[in-house]
Amino acid sequence: MLRKKTGRTEVVSVKDERVEAYIPYQLPPEPEVEWRSDLQKLFDQAHLSLGELNAINEIVPNTHLFLYMYVRKEAVLSSQIEGTQSSLSDLLTHEVGEAVPVPQEDVAEVSNYIAALNHGLKRMQEDDFPLSLRLLKEMHEILLRSGRGKDKAPGEYRRAQNWVGGTRPGNAIFIPPPHNQLMELMGDLEKFLHNDGIPPLLKAALAHLQFETIHPHLDGNGRLGRLMITLILCAEGLLKQPSLYLSLYFKTYRQQYYDMLDMVRRNGDWETWLAFFAEAVVRTADQAVLTAKELQTMVAKDEAIIEGLGKAKKTAKAIHNVLLAQPITTPTSLVEATGKTHATVNSSLRNLELIGIVKEVSGRKRNRVYAYSEYIRIMDMGLDIPGEHVV
Repeated sequence: MLRKKTGRTEVVSVKDERVEAYIPYQLPPEPEVEWRSDLQKLFDQAHLSLGELNAINEIVPNTHLFLYMYVRKEAVLSSQIEGTQSSLSDLLTHEVGEAVPVPQEDVAEVSNYIAALNHGLKRMQEDDFPLSLRLLKEMHEILLRSGRGKDKAPGEYRRAQNWVGGTRPGNAIFIPPPHNQLMELMGDLEKFLHNDGIPPLLKAALAHLQFETIHPHLDGNGRLGRLMITLILCAEGLLKQPSLYLSLYFKTYRQQYYDMLDMVRRNGDWETWLAFFAEAVVRTADQAVLTAKELQTMVAKDEAIIEGLGKAKKTAKAIHNVLLAQPITTPTSLVEATGKTHATVNSSLRNLELIGIVKEVSGRKRNRVYAYSEYIRIMDMGLDIPGEHVV
């Protein structure tokens, strides 16, 4: 079923060019989503995959460490979509105070993403604060507090017309709504977020697209819109831990993603977008489960190897525990984390290197850097999601 319109257009003047800005109608769509059998099947599978992800999160050892690393992986991927070059290894290296071979602004953007996500989750979980426009603004302010977006009104809605793609308004791919309509549009979106009659997964899919269409900020809309998905699923109780992030899928199928947004705006084809979104949830949740299981196996294997170190195992265990949260590290950092002496830490690192758990990656004789290479390899799993895209 194709709807003729999901919004209206209004002619605006931008940089001496007259273009048509798109103003979306309120959610939910009218007429309602047509739950054809293939779409319903995908949504049912998405719920099953989320259930498996919730279950594995409850039994994986050191769940908080897994989430700590998963958030970093998401931050890197979401920022890469916006053009940064920072990798997971770059971020982890930066966090222990080492120089990285990418622009500092790239690493700053990734670090800001982590801080914004953690702020949103803390406000919702610990402060019992609702997912709201105020919270999204707080997160946006953190997201753009440094780096390339610091001069793009962090924490504020735009006060000028923007455009998406192209070199100027006249050849832009998309023109979002005029800035003087943002308060009404965002207010309607907030009401939709608080509509208890909308199933959580459907709410996340519809709200994400609506936010990207409104494009309320001068910068950071893509990153904040992707964060919204996880926040909605956590707020609605469908996701017990913040362990599902769709940036990797959207990055892998970037052109299809943009095509889906356009199809909704042009002809109201919400159903095809929802199928794409549900498939993204299935693939991403299944990959997260595989990652968690492989981490379980790795931790058990390495702990068994460390047990064979005899008297040296106590310090090795302490360092291994640190590596689970900080898989790229330095002797100085380990001294601070474990309370052991430099001599003891360096001796233990040599033992761990001999048994293949850590690898020296700096090539220096002094101020060395060590990596828990297998852990990083596992966290990098799925950078190319296998399987055919079926939507």
